[in-house]
Amino acid sequence: MTKRREGEVSEDDRTRAMRSPGDGRPLPPRPGDGLRSGGAPAHRLPAGGPGAPAPAGGPGAPTHKLPAAAQVPESLRAEPPRAGARVYGRERSGKSPIRPLRSRGEGPPEGPGRPPKGPGGPRRRPSGRAILRIIAGLLVVLLVAAVGLFFWINSRLTGIEGVLDEYPDRVADTPGTNWLLVGSDSRKGLTAAQRKRLATGRAAGQRTDSMMLLHIPESGDKPTLVSLPRDSAVTIPGKGRDKLNSAYAIGGPRLLVQTVETVTGVHIDHYMEIGFAGFVDIVDAIGGVEINVRAAVNDPKAGLKLKKGVQELNGSQALGYVRTRKGGALPDFERTKRQRQFLGAVVKKAASPGVLINPFTSIPLAMSATDAVEVDDGTGAFNLLSLGLAMGDSPVTTVVPFGGNEVIPNGGTAVKWDRTKALQLFNALKEDRPVPKEILDAN
Repeated sequence: MTKRREGEVSEDDRTRAMRSPGDGRPLPPRPGDGLRSGGAPAHRLPAGGPGAPAPAGGPGAPTHKLPAAAQVPESLRAEPPRAGARVYGRERSGKSPIRPLRSRGEGPPEGPGRPPKGPGGPRRRPSGRAILRIIAGLLVVLLVAAVGLFFWINSRLTGIEGVLDEYPDRVADTPGTNWLLVGSDSRKGLTAAQRKRLATGRAAGQRTDSMMLLHIPESGDKPTLVSLPRDSAVTIPGKGRDKLNSAYAIGGPRLLVQTVETVTGVHIDHYMEIGFAGFVDIVDAIGGVEINVRAAVNDPKAGLKLKKGVQELNGSQALGYVRTRKGGALPDFERTKRQRQFLGAVVKKAASPGVLINPFTSIPLAMSATDAVEVDDGTGAFNLLSLGLAMGDSPVTTVVPFGGNEVIPNGGTAVKWDRTKALQLFNALKEDRPVPKEILDAN
């Protein structure tokens, strides 16, 4: 055998130094070594110590290739971990088997009893009962809000006392519900700058600028909206023959209601009036109204200049649109058509889900409407709701049939109604029947 020089490292020592302990490979034998596997502790030696029989496989066989469990003597078999065993030098509690360590962020091992986790772990879906509770809570909140809004609107309404009071020989109640809708030319609430911008002038007093009769039938058929031209020649109770709007100028809303009931034979159930300022505020509160302008309009007196076609009108433009007398062979007749067209567009926009559900539009609308309108003292929020629903139902629209002019006692000229056709129209309304088509097409 070759002698090693002093300080010289043998091949076996170099091999031992390069190998990490516990890699499972046998180390080269060294003189004086017992039987053990590479990197494994040699505390499990054959019974009897160094002089005991060599392991199976003969002398020099690698000890890491241990015999099967059945061939290992009972005394050498490893015992299962017991309570109080030491793990990494510390006392361990519990009897569950030791599991291998996991790297940080690694989830528990998947198995037949554990569903695999996604990136954020499985989420619990709300149960059907929880969903029902949420829906029920939302419905309760909406109901409370609706009831509160109803009473709030009701408290803000301005009632006109005595407008529907009884009088001698008043027309008896008729089927269905009838509204007298009045647009006045009142400048109340307008500043000097607003009057100039809206071209309303400085007229004193208060007159009716438009009048419409709305009939809501009991049968569920479509409502009927009839324009009553303000220059119509009528008999005003106690005042003789004059224009219809003179009734309002002489005796206010009460005399106007009495005059309309007398000349039409239709019983009025509700009265609503709106002035210039309120008209503008309502239109602006709903964000404007889309109108199909059938002909270009240029009317400096109404402060209006519009091109032909579909366009969005703001409050001041809308006011000029329903007031102008420009356009058409019969200016007043065309004016009543624009008023009906515009009223329907306003109500439809106001009743749309985008306006009603949105508190930023519905609340300003409710405030503007209650500030703008005046009603008879028997009309409340529920009645206004029925009015809105009726107007949103695309009512049949028409105007009182007329033919020619009439000279009235004060020397002026008024529009003369076609008596026969007018009676057919109003008889259908007071009997809660649909208006004959030939009457609708008369004008």
